[in-house]
Amino acid sequence: MSSFLPWLAALTLIAGSYLVGSIPFAVVVSKAMGLQDPRTFGSGNPGATNVLRTGNRKAALLTLIGDAAKGWVAVWATATLAPIFGAPSSVVGLSAIAAFLGHVYPVFLGFKGGKGVATALGVVLALNPWLGLATALTWLLVAYTTRYSSLSSILAAISAPLYYFLGAGAAWPMQGSFVLALLVLCAVLLVRHQANISRLLQGKEPRIGQGKK
Repeated sequence: MSSFLPWLAALTLIAGSYLVGSIPFAVVVSKAMGLQDPRTFGSGNPGATNVLRTGNRKAALLTLIGDAAKGWVAVWATATLAPIFGAPSSVVGLSAIAAFLGHVYPVFLGFKGGKGVATALGVVLALNPWLGLATALTWLLVAYTTRYSSLSSILAAISAPLYYFLGAGAAWPMQGSFVLALLVLCAVLLVRHQANISRLLQGKEPRIGQGKK
């Protein structure tokens, strides 16, 4: 029975991470502030970028913070609790994936969620703060120079696993579950941005602050 407990704890932590990731802050914040449901306009994505299209920057900021925080909390809680219950160390990377997928496919919204950029950032910050900071700076640099939120997200998604591989063994140890998490996050983010990539190539992608046509 005792040998089963670590695996039970691991499954519980992964499931809990998914549920935390499923909290739809875009919908919660919009409802609390009397704004239109973000699923009914713009891109239809329940995320900070779409909330910003209402013109309410405070609501967009709160959504961004909430979405990033839930990713960070889920991974931090797993990393803290896993050793206590003897769960394998790989559960941290798996919980990172679960929290991210919770946002993209939330049980509370019929599995139709946002693209997961902010939640991915929170997850990466929890996995390694320096890696998260480098990824965030990449997003900010591209956003500042191009004014394309989607392009910033795409390049930041690609940069995260690249930075991890480049820094492994020097800035941080290489961990297999972290590699898996970063590759899954990158792949899903690229898939979720397929339409944006198409519009970018066509020159039709709206810039930050513009309404979606």
